[in-house]
Amino acid sequence: MTLTFQAPPTEKTTLEAGSDFTPKFDEKGLLTAVVTDVRDGELLMVAHMNAEALSLTLETGIAHYYSRSRKSIWKKGETSGNLQTVRELRTDCDQDAVWLKVSVAGHDATCHTGRRSCFYRSASIEEGKPTLTINDDHKHFDPQEIYADPLNK
Repeated sequence: MTLTFQAPPTEKTTLEAGSDFTPKFDEKGLLTAVVTDVRDGELLMVAHMNAEALSLTLETGIAHYYSRSRKSIWKKGETSGNLQTVRELRTDCDQDAVWLKVSVAGHDATCHTGRRSCFYRSASIEEGKPTLTINDDHKHFDPQEIYADPLNK
């Protein structure tokens, strides 16, 4: 069963203080999903959800997203075994983004590169040039072994 979400109310007080979950999807039918580890708050990933992915997430308790590149629903961890069980789902004040606090199964890794978090690099300027530095090079699994199709992430 796919949930039907009502359009967000136009009255700001109702939107911000009401009890109805009325997600505000963008012009492409998506909203931003920020995902953190429920244990320590580590930022794991940022993705997008459409109404179907959000509905599946709420109904099953397992995180589902919408892949913009494949234009399809994506059950996070289905291939790698690193399923994300949603422990809490919050929305922001205007309901155009959600925050998922998850526990990760399997290798305890979220990134398709094998790392715990997709945010494993930091940006800085070195010698006047934007540069990336790897902060977490520990791979919890070998992506070559897990993913036969490099787009399967």
